[in-house]
Amino acid sequence: MSLDRLTSISFIMPVLNEEKHLASAISSIFDQIGLPKDQVEVILALGPSTDSTNQVAEALKSQFPVKIVQNPTGKTPAGLNLAIKAAKNKIIVRVDAHSQLSPDYTKLAVQILNETKAANVGGVMKAVGHTSLQQAIAWAYGSRLGLGGGAYHVGGQAGPSDSVYLGVFRKEILDKLGGFNEKMIRGQDWELNLRIRNSGELVYFDPRLEVTYYPRASLTKLAKQFFDTGAWRAELTRTHIAKANPRYFAPPVAVLAISIGLGLFLAGVGGILGLVPLAGYVFGLLLAAVSTRGLSFAARLNILIALPTMHFCWGTGFISGLFLKR
Repeated sequence: MSLDRLTSISFIMPVLNEEKHLASAISSIFDQIGLPKDQVEVILALGPSTDSTNQVAEALKSQFPVKIVQNPTGKTPAGLNLAIKAAKNKIIVRVDAHSQLSPDYTKLAVQILNETKAANVGGVMKAVGHTSLQQAIAWAYGSRLGLGGGAYHVGGQAGPSDSVYLGVFRKEILDKLGGFNEKMIRGQDWELNLRIRNSGELVYFDPRLEVTYYPRASLTKLAKQFFDTGAWRAELTRTHIAKANPRYFAPPVAVLAISIGLGLFLAGVGGILGLVPLAGYVFGLLLAAVSTRGLSFAARLNILIALPTMHFCWGTGFISGLFLKR
């Protein structure tokens, strides 16, 4: 299949409660360099939003050639599959309604697909924040202290990868493998990329492919997101233990170590040694906040809140997910 001509591309986007970001995400698609705008297919899988997202989507149809399919469950993998089924073109570009593609993203991705013969290519999630809290969360996304240092968060060398952020796919591969696993509410991208690799196909990471991502802007939403992500990661780890990255175990180990230490201290067993795990963790937080460059003082202070929220919610979610099947 020749990928030289950029005339056979479908952009797919699952959408739920994204009234603030949907318009900019759509605009970034139609601002792509080198794309013939009259031949670009954009498919939104609309879930049952509780804000004005659906009205925004309908309004966008008057500005752009956008196609809408209904996703009654609102679940991401179901929406992705509905959009893939409706797509007519040979290349599928997954877009998050919380993100913006860099201007040359699609043109470069198609070039990489053509050169590497990969089934899926992707690049770096560039997290960006507006408020001081969101900036701290964005910093944590791109730090090895935050999400553990995966290449699509912190960057790295181009080459074969276990998984990539979002992805630009050959549709024939998605059709062959049955698309995304709709039982995997979180982590469905990693699971699909595992099946792609197990089928003998290539998943390829290239840091030149950059996508701006706006993380959750409140602690409650961040906590829920990371608890759910940790629980689903545990589900994937149980099922594919041989493929599990050691960094997945760092947050649950930290949660257990600090909890056990505090328990022993409060029970009067072991004395002050029980506080060592907590003291070490707090020292690491302070060091991260002090040594970070490029953030305001307020954002640095928020690191002291954002990192523990991410670590402890992910860790407790992971522990619960090991014992409670989703």
